[in-house]
Amino acid sequence: MSQTTQVHLPNMLNYWMPFTANRQFKAMPRLFKAAKGNYYTSIDDRQILDGTAGLWCVPAGHGRTEIATAVGNQLLTLDYAPAFQSAIH
Repeated sequence: MSQTTQVHLPNMLNYWMPFTANRQFKAMPRLFKAAKGNYYTSIDDRQILDGTAGLWCVPAGHGRTEIATAVGNQLLTLDYAPAFQSAIH
């Protein structure tokens, strides 16, 4: 027996996504609401494998506590430094 999930879509009028067929996307949007490990969670609670993680970022998985802690510590130490005639040590 299948269960239908009621999903509330945001107003798509002002969405524009580069490299995307926007008219088709707005007709049937593919939206994520969360991620954990190697999976995204869609707005209708489906688990979708993050198969493109290694193309643009490290495929370490989403929601990794040890990575979030390391990033948080770095942000508290030094979050930004200008790249012109200076360096970070």
